[in-house]
Amino acid sequence: MSKVIISSLYDSPVFKMACRQFDQAADAISLPETLRDRTKYPRRCFAVSLPIQRDDGSVTVFEGYRVQHNLSTGPSKGGIRFHQKVTIGEVAALSMWMSWKCSLAGLPYGGAKGGVIVNPTQLSDFELERLARRYMQELIPFIGPDTDVPAPDMGTNEKMMGWMMDTYSNHVGHISPAIVTGKPIALGGSQGRREATGAGVAYLVKAYLADFKISIEQATVAIQGFGNVGSEAALALVEYGAKVIVISDYTVGISNAQGIDIRKALQYISTQRVLKDFEGGDEISNEELLELDCTVLIPAALDRVITPENAPKLRCRVLAEAANGPTTYRADKVLEKRGDIEVIPDVICNAGGVTVSYFEWLQNKQNYYWDKEEVMAKLFKILDKAKHAVEAQKSRFGFSRRLAAQTLGIQRVADAKESRGLFP
Repeated sequence: MSKVIISSLYDSPVFKMACRQFDQAADAISLPETLRDRTKYPRRCFAVSLPIQRDDGSVTVFEGYRVQHNLSTGPSKGGIRFHQKVTIGEVAALSMWMSWKCSLAGLPYGGAKGGVIVNPTQLSDFELERLARRYMQELIPFIGPDTDVPAPDMGTNEKMMGWMMDTYSNHVGHISPAIVTGKPIALGGSQGRREATGAGVAYLVKAYLADFKISIEQATVAIQGFGNVGSEAALALVEYGAKVIVISDYTVGISNAQGIDIRKALQYISTQRVLKDFEGGDEISNEELLELDCTVLIPAALDRVITPENAPKLRCRVLAEAANGPTTYRADKVLEKRGDIEVIPDVICNAGGVTVSYFEWLQNKQNYYWDKEEVMAKLFKILDKAKHAVEAQKSRFGFSRRLAAQTLGIQRVADAKESRGLFP
């Protein structure tokens, strides 16, 4: 059988990492060669030029991407990130992980992801609105409530999703709230969506600590990344009784062995925008944070922060991956060899966001809305089901928890592709 040569379009360290994870999982479940590349590589991708007028009258052209990895299990689903270091390879890797995540959670979606190369902090609100609307305008031929449903991600928020929904709705001639999720409540957003990812991380941390016979009241938590996900996870964990002893953003880490006042930190950020000079503890670097002695370490920022160099130095009992792809392939092997750190992999750990996005999409479709208690109860039920499936797979085959989660997600996508057949 001749081997298909795949384009180097997605060539990047993070895409290579996602592919290596896939290859390991495909080998573990003996995925047939006829299905491997079909399941592995993105279905399609788009690159768009985004000219916008700046507040000073000048025009800047930004570059944006959208990668739809899998459309065999339903409309593709995934966030849009605005960040200065976005690459199409990174977006492709994130779309792959979204496919496995959706399938693992039992959601009727394929994976997608989008991104724009921009530092959003350097644009005014008016400029951000122009950019968000232009990005949506360029994607209109390729997306829709039953084709591809975007959501917020790093550097984007519910306000921007509202602008995007309005742009699409004006194009089709009627309001179409199901085109995006993560919207403001006033535009059809779901109760609990903003908290969902962080709340899901905290819920799974609590559940796994109970499995490991560790009292959450005695647990100490270090969180790298104090954005939406990290801060909501911190709030929920404190509510459960844990002590958050370190938080950080890109400017600084704040350490306090007695516990950080999370609400005070959030209030500080609401005015100062960053943690720098927050007086709730001692300043440390993000590198020092990762090697701090704690019960639970939660990387909730960028990918590939746990490396072969720092993996031997981690001193946590549980590594809960709130970010996508925070542990490199080689670092994962180091952690497996160590055997003293329990990993809650990203594909399940941060699945709360897409799960409640699914709820939002359902509510938009039905024009019937649930209260927050119902949303969170349904979320935790799905996370419990996914956790049970992962642990059963892990026990049955002797897999690592990451391999167990990924093999489940990949197998379900491959099964759907095989059942649908290959279109002539």
